[in-house]
Amino acid sequence: MNVEGKHFRTIWIKDGDYKVVQIIDQRTLPHKFVIENLKTVDEVAAAIKEMHVRGAGLIGATAGFGMYIAALEASEESFDDFVKKAGEKLKATRPTAVNLAWGVERQLKAMEKGKDREEKVKIAFEEAKKIADEDSDFCKRLGEHGLKIIEELAEKKKGETVNILTHCNAGWLAFVDYGSATAPIYAAFDKGNSCLG
Repeated sequence: MNVEGKHFRTIWIKDGDYKVVQIIDQRTLPHKFVIENLKTVDEVAAAIKEMHVRGAGLIGATAGFGMYIAALEASEESFDDFVKKAGEKLKATRPTAVNLAWGVERQLKAMEKGKDREEKVKIAFEEAKKIADEDSDFCKRLGEHGLKIIEELAEKKKGETVNILTHCNAGWLAFVDYGSATAPIYAAFDKGNSCLG
């Protein structure tokens, strides 16, 4: 997403402070653009429950980063128990959110490979970034494939406007980057395609 000429994802690690996760607080949009710092599992849980973040892809990525924060908070002695409880707390914020449970479980499984707290924290950090990057890449590829369909429709319509109707939470803010069903629209716009009305 571009805000005043600067590219933003919906979730990222703060520059210069790897212990802080930053999000766009969607409750204030479109009137204000607010970046919120998340430093604790409780703050991540509140962000999910109170809809600071919305949309399946973004909720899954937030779960991934939330579990990374849980790993930072956990002690060596009670690490596994702490992160499991943190995962349950995160999952309870939106019990029907499939991507939320998926992100938590993916992180728990990844951290099992670590031999000590330090290694588990590093694994959780890398896995959180991987979850976010995969979401972004998936959406970008959706846009590239969908652009071909828009171009085919534009050719058939011989320059007339191509109207696109979508529903659900499919836009840029619902994912880490690009959106899902709206990604082809963004790709067409970026390419300078004038068929979109």
